[in-house]
Amino acid sequence: MIAIVGLGNPGDEYAGTRHNVGFAAVELLAGRHRIALSRTRHRARFGTGRIGGEAVLLAEPLTYMNLSGEAVRPLLAYHGIDPVTGLVVIHDEADLEPGTVRIKQGGGIAGHNGLESLLDHLGQVDFARVRIGIGRPVGRPEKMADWVLARPTAAEAPLLEAAVAVAADAVEAVLRDGLARAMGAVNRRA
Repeated sequence: MIAIVGLGNPGDEYAGTRHNVGFAAVELLAGRHRIALSRTRHRARFGTGRIGGEAVLLAEPLTYMNLSGEAVRPLLAYHGIDPVTGLVVIHDEADLEPGTVRIKQGGGIAGHNGLESLLDHLGQVDFARVRIGIGRPVGRPEKMADWVLARPTAAEAPLLEAAVAVAADAVEAVLRDGLARAMGAVNRRA
C-alpha cells in the first residue's frame, strides 16, 4: 500500500488557503477514484482504495501543519507502510512560482514546518514529494506565515486550482509509471 498524504490545516477557516493545497489535491484524488475520506485514526482523516492497480491510503493530518508528523508516523506504522518506499507527500512550496508543480525524492525542508515535523517524527525526509508552488510575498519575507495562511489573490486562484489538478495527475503518474518517469514527465512541463 502507498500512502498519499496531503499537508494542510484542518478547519473551515483554512480551507482554500495557500497552505492547504496538499489537502485539496488529496480531496481531488479521493473524488476522482471514489475513495471516501471517512475514517479518523491517529489524528488523521483518511480512506483506502485503489488508484489504477495500486492500493492506496489517502490521508490528511488533523494536527495542523506544524505537527503533521504526529499523525503521519503512527498512521504509516499502523498500516505497515515504509516512509521511504511507500509515502508520497503533497505540499505547498514557497520556492516555486504559483501554479508550478514539481516532483522530487527527498531533499531539504527549506523552512517548511510540515516537512520539519515529518523529519522530526519519521527521522528522515527521503520520501517522494509532489510540490505545489505558491510563491512568496513580494518584498515582505517577514510576512510568510500570513502569506501561506491567506487565500490566493484573484490572479493566483486559477493558477493554484490548475496546479492542484496537475499535482493529482502527478500522483497518478507516480503510481502508474514509477517515480523517475513521473518526475521526468511532470518536471519538464513549463
